[in-house]
Amino acid sequence: MNKKILLLGSGELGKEFVIAAQRIGQTVIAVDSYENAPAMQVAHGFEVINMLDGDALDAIVAKHNPDFIVPEIEAIRTERFYDYEKQGITVVPSAKAANFTMNRKAIRDLAAKELGLRTANYRYATSAEELQKAVAEVGIPCVVKPLMSSSGKGQSTIKSEEDIAKAWSYAVEGSRGDVVEVIVEAFVKFNSEITLLTVAQNGNPTLFCSPIGHRQERGDYQESWQPAAVSDKDLYEAQDMAEKVTEALGGAGLFGVEFFLTDEGVYFSELSPRPHDTGMVTLAATQNFSEFELHLRAILSLPIFEITLEKAGASAVILASENSDNPTFSGIEKIAALSKTDFRIFGKPTSRPYRRMGVVLTSDNLETPIENVVERAKEAARLITVNP
Repeated sequence: MNKKILLLGSGELGKEFVIAAQRIGQTVIAVDSYENAPAMQVAHGFEVINMLDGDALDAIVAKHNPDFIVPEIEAIRTERFYDYEKQGITVVPSAKAANFTMNRKAIRDLAAKELGLRTANYRYATSAEELQKAVAEVGIPCVVKPLMSSSGKGQSTIKSEEDIAKAWSYAVEGSRGDVVEVIVEAFVKFNSEITLLTVAQNGNPTLFCSPIGHRQERGDYQESWQPAAVSDKDLYEAQDMAEKVTEALGGAGLFGVEFFLTDEGVYFSELSPRPHDTGMVTLAATQNFSEFELHLRAILSLPIFEITLEKAGASAVILASENSDNPTFSGIEKIAALSKTDFRIFGKPTSRPYRRMGVVLTSDNLETPIENVVERAKEAARLITVNP
């Protein structure tokens, strides 16, 4: 069963997906806007195009005639996916899912208005003036995010009136694609955040991974851990919400569904129709299958009998601090000498401040307090320096 997969977006998550696909004999063509992207380094072939150019996207699809199109990023002309489905190509998880979730507006309206899930109070804005009005309606403090962005780019918290103009400029600067619009969310007083990796299967039940906790800075995750401490009541509510929204989107594959846990219950936050950055903790063998293996198996309609939690694990990011066209790393031998610790260097050809260049992975038995495992990951990540 050798299928051809066209991977749209070739970052570190795509790289791990390609490795999983290679292991079971699938063919992958990796696509991104720059050469030598991480996933290109391990794929069978690659293409460099602007994926917001619909004609360029059509040409690549026609050239390779893939069995599957697997999006890895937001900045894609996703409305073309419906045509590809009509041509008999499977878009992962589905054209609807990819189209809705590449834009925060569509997925938030689906969750809040159509499905009635509990979400933060929110408004949209397409100008600095509209942002001012939206902030007045949802209240301060609030969070501003571009409708199309990734890894926290363009996301900020408004704590006073003076922050509004700055938040608009930052959101426009961090926006991906050609949509200049933001979502303004009332600040949710949460106790913790979790990612619930949810696996939708063709003809088999939806499965859930053990919840993953994470901590963010600048809108981007810094550490993640599995399992996260979640009450049975909150976990059941999160699973119910995740199943409803993934079922509404359709198709098969792994979804990263984010929630806030509060005193009032669970709030739906966001959803990615693909492996999630916080799910890199599963590379520490915390589960019987990593999130990338689960995504691939669900796509290929390989039945997944169960997902079992095997170990406690944590991930901590390795960030660059400077711009470089030839970044190098020092301190790797120090991490290599640590027990129950591993690392991944993503192979990104350039660096910039706060760019995620790698990840440290720690693990231990399930009886170990998870905060100890997280602290080990953070300490290990501090041992590596990204040199310009």
